[in-house]
Amino acid sequence: MDRFLNDFMSYLSSEKKLAQNSLEAYKRDVLEFEGIIREKQNLALGEASNTEVVAYLLKLKNDGKSAATVNRKVASLRAFYNYLTAQKLISTNPTANIKSPKIERKSIEYLTIEEIDNLLGKPDQSIKGKRDRAILELLYATGIRVSEIVEMNLEDVNLRMGFVTCTGEHGKARIIPMGRPSRAAVEEYIYEVRDKLIKDTKNIEKALFVNYSGNRLTRQGMWKLLKEYAKLASIENKLTPQTLRNSFAVHMIQNGADLKSLQELMGHEDISATQIYLSVSKNRIKEVYDKSHPRA
Repeated sequence: MDRFLNDFMSYLSSEKKLAQNSLEAYKRDVLEFEGIIREKQNLALGEASNTEVVAYLLKLKNDGKSAATVNRKVASLRAFYNYLTAQKLISTNPTANIKSPKIERKSIEYLTIEEIDNLLGKPDQSIKGKRDRAILELLYATGIRVSEIVEMNLEDVNLRMGFVTCTGEHGKARIIPMGRPSRAAVEEYIYEVRDKLIKDTKNIEKALFVNYSGNRLTRQGMWKLLKEYAKLASIENKLTPQTLRNSFAVHMIQNGADLKSLQELMGHEDISATQIYLSVSKNRIKEVYDKSHPRA
């Protein structure tokens, strides 16, 4: 691996404390760019100029890559070369003045409160059901990312005070209230189920949520779990971890939460990422007005 990229990855891991999947995404994007400039111009990453970056972005566009994909790759390269410039490892930043393509904002997918109630009522009273109810309740109650819940440890839960501590994508810890139903479901899981799943007392597993092997539940396991309950709740085409996160945010906004508080709860670096949920609330208000006002 290029020595500059190696330094950058160490920086993201130790200083920014990014999640493993985020680290892999950055590495993958930069390595893709390196492969192209090495093959075409026999250049190393530190030798790339603005011309190579522009040519790379044109190639992505010609290959039919979506604006969202191109934006992500631009962001990865920009972060990489900003780091090199800040460390004085290169004198000129090849991503300077590179603009990201505009993205048509898609409508936000979220569940209604009735759909949420239906979903949360699907887990049964089995060991697996109690674990799964705790997961679903916690996802909806806190709005945390799927990567955050699988990385959460037992010590991150404070049942007495009713909150969880979460270290998000940018390494900043945040404290998030759980709510009574979520707190009750997590408490039942911890005291009645978790030890039965771990089985072997010699297995000192720190993870909050574990699988049948007694090891940390994976992202793949989480997706499988959601797919199972989406089918039971007849919302197969709507349920993803992001859908539950969106549902949390939309319902908070609809019930009076302010943007700044919601930004902190969701762990957004930029409040503009939180503002997109306002559009859903405004659309709902317009619908209510159209249906309710006699002269709408």
